[in-house]
Amino acid sequence: MSRDTLFLLASEFDDPALPGRAFYCKDCITIEGLLAAFPDRAANLEVVHVAYPRPRAAVIEAIGEANQNLPALVWDGGFANEIEALLGALHTRHGFPERHP
Repeated sequence: MSRDTLFLLASEFDDPALPGRAFYCKDCITIEGLLAAFPDRAANLEVVHVAYPRPRAAVIEAIGEANQNLPALVWDGGFANEIEALLGALHTRHGFPERHP
């Protein structure tokens, strides 16, 4: 079985539409924090950081052009790229704790 791949935006990026400013993705930073808090579980994932601008070739290759929203967890036969579904998949597939409601 291949390892699941987690696509995240680079921690800091520029948006050409908003020049002169630096940004981060709230959901990607949340996932980065989860990985840092549970490194033993994170070690089971292939983490790929991609640049902000689209098209995001690696993501397109994995899950298609219409699914470039990040973060995204990709596994054989499926993916999650909406934060709640992604957190749920990290819990069920990799044993990360559940987020408290």
